[in-house]
Amino acid sequence: MATGDGQAFNPWRAFLENLDRTLQFTHAAPQTLEHLRHPRRVVSVAVPVRMDDGSVTFFTGYRVQHNIARGPAKGGVRYRSGLNLDEVRGLAATMTMKCAVMNLPFGGAKGGIDVDPRELSRGELERLTRRYASELVDVIGPSKDILAPDVGTDEQVMAWIVDTYSQNRGNASTGVATGKPLTMGGTLGRVEAPGRGVAQAIAGVAEREGLALGGASVAVQGFGSVGRFTALELEQRGARVVAVSDTGGAVYRHDGLNVTALIDYKNESGSVDGFPGGKRLDPESLIGLPVDVLIPAAAEGMIFEGNAPRVQARILAEAANLPVTSRADAILRAKGVTVIPDVLANAGGVTASYYEWVQDFNNFFWTEGEIHSALDEHMKRALDDVASVADRDGLDLRTAAYILAIGRINEATELRGLYP
Repeated sequence: MATGDGQAFNPWRAFLENLDRTLQFTHAAPQTLEHLRHPRRVVSVAVPVRMDDGSVTFFTGYRVQHNIARGPAKGGVRYRSGLNLDEVRGLAATMTMKCAVMNLPFGGAKGGIDVDPRELSRGELERLTRRYASELVDVIGPSKDILAPDVGTDEQVMAWIVDTYSQNRGNASTGVATGKPLTMGGTLGRVEAPGRGVAQAIAGVAEREGLALGGASVAVQGFGSVGRFTALELEQRGARVVAVSDTGGAVYRHDGLNVTALIDYKNESGSVDGFPGGKRLDPESLIGLPVDVLIPAAAEGMIFEGNAPRVQARILAEAANLPVTSRADAILRAKGVTVIPDVLANAGGVTASYYEWVQDFNNFFWTEGEIHSALDEHMKRALDDVASVADRDGLDLRTAAYILAIGRINEATELRGLYP
């Protein structure tokens, strides 16, 4: 994995740097900190797949359960070419922090396979998924480790995982994964939840800083599921989404893009590039636009030492996981940019996954309105918790979020003790 300037980016090292920067402000026991530096379980599996031409290809799969002090592990499954153990380990650790910040009864996990799913047929993708799930059947489960969609996976992949696990166990176990189809125990509101959570976090921080969201200018880097729903939600709250980029290009309109029309255009063309409702923009220049809110929603390490000085936004909301490197984070703090960290800003997805998990256990499902209302209140409460620590200690939101998370994990770790 590389940053936007092509330099190697290591998510595990990035997590450790965030952890180390927080230590001087915490009173956690040394045992707790060592637990956070040493993932509980690291699994690497060979995933042989019979291809459509009859040959067998081996892929490498991973699952990291970082910490379970506060509950079963929880985290996504990504299919990405070049996926490695440090990427999975760093994202699992970030999920531990995220669940603690949101006060969810989960620990953190992450998994995936080093593969480009676009190069596989549907049959090959299914066989790959089922073999991967079979290799993990003894270490995952509704009360052990709950999977979810991530980069390169979707609700169909989760359906295959649920069925494979259930067939191996001999009973229906829908709670082993979230982000499932509605007919298999999925929840309403799950798809838009990550973007809705980002928008809610931005609205809360904007209010704290005296920034009127109505009319505020917004630039979104990355227009996948999270980016598009964030843009749509902010537009509905009165903001002007002036610039959007994806892997195919970027588009700009000073008075604000029509987000619904842009989503339709991308669904048809595959990219925002060439959208007739705006003008073409160099994707690299989006970072430096004079906007009120900048939202990196693309990938890890996209805001780095080389482009952070160009950021002019008042608020930067991390809609992606670890999109800002440690050095870039220091530059942004020095510039006075308020960064809403990923462990808070993009926690809407795992929070909605928690709602799905609870509904599966009870076999009783909520309305979409109930999901949205619960998520909005959950995000507001989490922001209030983080902001109170930031205000109390005079710290930035990232440090405050880590202090809050470490404190909650430390309490659970101390109460559990060490077995045997």
